[in-house]
Amino acid sequence: MKKGKRTVETLEFRKEEGVAIITFNRPKSLNALNSAMLTEIVQLMDEVAKDGEIKAVIFTGAGEKAFVAGADIKEMKDMDSLAAMDFGMLGREALTRIDNLSKPTIAAINGYALGGGCEIALACDIRIASENAVMGFPEITLGILPGLGGTQRASRLVGLGKAKEMIFTGDFIPAGLAREIGLVNTVVPADKLLAEAMNMARKIASRSAAALKLAKTAINKGVNMSLEEALVHELQCFALCFSTLDQKEGMAAFLEKRAPRFIDR
Repeated sequence: MKKGKRTVETLEFRKEEGVAIITFNRPKSLNALNSAMLTEIVQLMDEVAKDGEIKAVIFTGAGEKAFVAGADIKEMKDMDSLAAMDFGMLGREALTRIDNLSKPTIAAINGYALGGGCEIALACDIRIASENAVMGFPEITLGILPGLGGTQRASRLVGLGKAKEMIFTGDFIPAGLAREIGLVNTVVPADKLLAEAMNMARKIASRSAAALKLAKTAINKGVNMSLEEALVHELQCFALCFSTLDQKEGMAAFLEKRAPRFIDR
């Protein structure tokens, strides 16, 4: 797989060993989320979705201080309601593209992931935080509330009570507490963050792309269904796996006591 790296206005993108690494690249502003970055996320997610070489995606932030420290307040300060609606709709589109991407996503949270940054992390499938990571929704201290999916994704992840506490107080949540409440999957030393994320992404990338897509679909769609409907949907996804060559290879490899050689078909 080619390791080509390129930088657009706000994002750096490279591919390595079946993994796309996307870096929020506005370090002078602590990678603050603006309209340009949201637009580039939408465009890049479309590109990643079509790239058959990519089987997992890592998001992280440039520099050592921030994943994404929040939305760009300079851009937002003078917005009226219509402009705020447009900004929010663009943000919702960008984060929905991350959430709905058929390939597993990992947020490697280095430093601050606040407001929109926390919302991006919650749109990812898995969150790995460095020991110096800080998360939270400080929007309430600005007279607003999370508008890019935070109120909904947080409540689904950590429960209504804890989500309301986070959003109503605006308190910052250090990495250890984030792990305790289920906001992140694991916490690692800062100097091991990207390596840990890459190890997990490589493991995921070694699996069948078809099975990964169906598993993500079963989870993401099922969580918003009744249990009965979700079980039907899960069974449909399970059965579809048996139409793939990877299912034949995986089971043959198991019986032959060897590692499977998936071809993502």
